[in-house]
Amino acid sequence: MLGFRKQSAEHSAALNRLRQWTQARFALSADTTILATEIACAVPGCPPVETHVVFWTARGSHHFKIFKPAVETTEDDLPPAFMKDALVSLDPVECACCG
Repeated sequence: MLGFRKQSAEHSAALNRLRQWTQARFALSADTTILATEIACAVPGCPPVETHVVFWTARGSHHFKIFKPAVETTEDDLPPAFMKDALVSLDPVECACCG
């Protein structure tokens, strides 16, 4: 097994909400690819589950983390819209979801 497990309806709905909030917050087009996923972290001091969001624009990939599970995430947890350009990853993203 690769460690995949079936997601609950609540978890899937939380990730969908997060993608919708990201699209609205950063004024992304309907065809913009947005990846939202949870990643377990075993590093000491790291939250046990982080939610990662990546989206792509003409400027490149944009990446941010929310340090809690997706089902606990609220729209207020997203970075402010004015930070969109600061979220551009100049180096390749090195995380379990995109690396």
